[in-house]
Amino acid sequence: MCSVISQLILNMEEVAVDKKVYKEVEAANYICMSRSFLSQDRVNGTLANRTPGPKYIKIGRSIRYLKDDLDLWLDQHRRN
Repeated sequence: MCSVISQLILNMEEVAVDKKVYKEVEAANYICMSRSFLSQDRVNGTLANRTPGPKYIKIGRSIRYLKDDLDLWLDQHRRN
């Protein structure tokens, strides 16, 4: 049973990787950060001693993240 669930989760993640636009929860999963990290960054802006979040798009009340912006954000925080 666990292996079936694990396979379903893997399949869902593969589908999500091919998307161009992510909802907040999907974006948080993609960059391996919490949803609250993204939410707090939008509400508070850039704070001292806190990593700024990725760029986002607001359409009405909906928040979306472009995959390209998430990839760029990850690349900018890469360490040698």
